[in-house]
Amino acid sequence: MTAELRVLLVDDQELVRVGLRMVLDAAPGIEVVGEAGDGAAGVRRALDLRPDVVLMDVRMPGMDGIEATRRITEASGTVHVVLLTTFDLDEYAFGGLNAGASGFLLKDVAGDELVRAVRTVAAGDGIISPRVTRRVIEATRGTLPAAPEGSDGTEALTEREREVLLAIAAGASNQEIAEQLFLSESTVKTHVGRVLAKLQLRDRVHAVIYAYEHGLTRPAGRA
Repeated sequence: MTAELRVLLVDDQELVRVGLRMVLDAAPGIEVVGEAGDGAAGVRRALDLRPDVVLMDVRMPGMDGIEATRRITEASGTVHVVLLTTFDLDEYAFGGLNAGASGFLLKDVAGDELVRAVRTVAAGDGIISPRVTRRVIEATRGTLPAAPEGSDGTEALTEREREVLLAIAAGASNQEIAEQLFLSESTVKTHVGRVLAKLQLRDRVHAVIYAYEHGLTRPAGRA
């Protein structure tokens, strides 16, 4: 029997936590193991419970979600944190990337997308909502390795690795990339690792940003 994915909810709004819990508790293979109403409590509970995924609000009284994310990821390399944000994003929220967050979700995310995101992050993938991609790019512009002038920076990649990068930029998980490219999931993981290493990127989220910054794909809504 497959072990359930364990999730911790950290948000100062009880109604938000209730809504998230209802969606996740109804999903097979996922268990909400705890809740916290502020960042400091979230850190304590995360280090005590060691969940697979923490869904973390950004704005909370006292310790915010960015600092809480930093403390959790520094203390535990096995707990993945996803930041929950509103559509009107605060620029400082993108500090979450540097704090070690595995990605961003909007609070109005559809239930099936939330479940998919939890499973994706628990598997070691990063996520970023297409609706916030442009804002993430703007906030992180200039923080990634620059490509040579007149280049998109992918010359070091094989054709297959470039296909994998484009699939990552489109938001596909390893499983989805495997299905699209008719590869095994383990082979996809190898390709992803090589892409990140060759482009000097920390994680999949930065790979998404890299692809947009270098014109390999475009954010939703951009002409």
